[in-house]
Amino acid sequence: MAAKTLPARALAAALALTAGTALTVATPAAAPARAAAPGAKDVTAVLFEWKFDSVAKACTDTLGPAGYGFVQVSPPQEHIQGPQWWTSYQPVSYKIAGRLGDRAAFRSMVSTCHAAGVKVVVDTVINHMAAGSGTGTGGSAYSKYDYPGTYSGFDMDDCRATISNYQDRVNVQFCELVGLADLDTGEEYVRGRIAAYLNDLLTLGVDGFRIDAAKHMPAADLAAIKAKLTNPSAYWKQEAIFGGGEAVSPSEYLGNGDVQEFRYARDLKRVFQSENLAYLKNYGEGWGYMASGSSGVFVDNHDTERQGDTLTYKNGSAYTLANVFMLAWPYGSPDVHSGYEWSDKDAGPPNGGQVNACYSDGWKCQHAWREISSMVAFRNTARGQAVTHWWDNGGDAIAFGRGSKAYVAINHETGQLNRTFQTSLPAGTYCDVQSGRSVTVDGGGKFTATLGGGTALALHTGARSCTT
Repeated sequence: MAAKTLPARALAAALALTAGTALTVATPAAAPARAAAPGAKDVTAVLFEWKFDSVAKACTDTLGPAGYGFVQVSPPQEHIQGPQWWTSYQPVSYKIAGRLGDRAAFRSMVSTCHAAGVKVVVDTVINHMAAGSGTGTGGSAYSKYDYPGTYSGFDMDDCRATISNYQDRVNVQFCELVGLADLDTGEEYVRGRIAAYLNDLLTLGVDGFRIDAAKHMPAADLAAIKAKLTNPSAYWKQEAIFGGGEAVSPSEYLGNGDVQEFRYARDLKRVFQSENLAYLKNYGEGWGYMASGSSGVFVDNHDTERQGDTLTYKNGSAYTLANVFMLAWPYGSPDVHSGYEWSDKDAGPPNGGQVNACYSDGWKCQHAWREISSMVAFRNTARGQAVTHWWDNGGDAIAFGRGSKAYVAINHETGQLNRTFQTSLPAGTYCDVQSGRSVTVDGGGKFTATLGGGTALALHTGARSCTT
């Protein structure tokens, strides 16, 4: 979601309006989901508010070895000063001069991540500029509607009121998101200036972009901006939040690239907290979501974890198992959110974004949790394989295979699950990548295992031994 200027209570109300209130309620169908036609490694680690040198180290130490295809970094452009996380979402200029590092640190990070086999996606804020006035993190003076050397008031939309009606397309796309200066993306100069920023990032080696607040810009405007890129085929992932009955639909943006499917994360929370995992048998398009091959999915992100829309690290094993399911299930391209502990929703990153070590100073490092990181290789191994041998107990225990490549069991019950599972795996010894214990699959594709409450088991043909 976009940057913040309002007090916490007013901000929460604004975000709730943005997200909409209607949720899809679905019941399971008989047929299992089938794998979408996947690309190469499609899991993104979203290192929220990590400094660029910390991101580089993570690419080398954990992301590359685990098989992550991408790392997403927080907005790098110059922004307003202040310790809160949302200052990163209030641009002052397009210089690479934010809290997380300068241009040299950014370039070095991209190079290091590429050397580790990890592509880089940048969270880009192009819908608006900062409110207020002052001096940005890179030394640029600014005031609302005037950003010397970048934009003036002529480059803003005429509506100078805060968005108040999500059933009105004009209000959503031409007025101000939480009071921020709304760029006129229909203007040729603005389109060219935004494209110049994105092209500058491409010269630094960036592989793609998350488009923040895409819903607040007409899809045609974004298409015109994308057409000006030196690499128009760069990865493009758009934040367009679904809201029942709203004037702007996320599907409008599919022609530009991937779109984040917010219903996926919201419904996962409901299923894990108050329904049955058995309902997930046809999760994805069977629930009315956008096409798998064009959807970005996640269990939580920096906005939803703070607003209560989705599961968060505070939900214990339910959160971990939801991530396991997301990475095992063949729908969409997954984002693994990796942030920090918070009690104040506005609190910025510990140490200004410097991660000295995971699990210290409040850094949660979800991307490195064994239960989550081990599933990245599982997903890469299972790529292109259909769901097979679905099993559930009618409640909160499920299991399924991914063709002859992988098999996962998830026990969200409070008690133990002891069962013989049927798979399509070749006979032999496998490593349960969740626990590090060996599992033997017999000649008929069966194995017997006991899962404690709130745990999972995952086997794949890329992990035949726990000693390697």
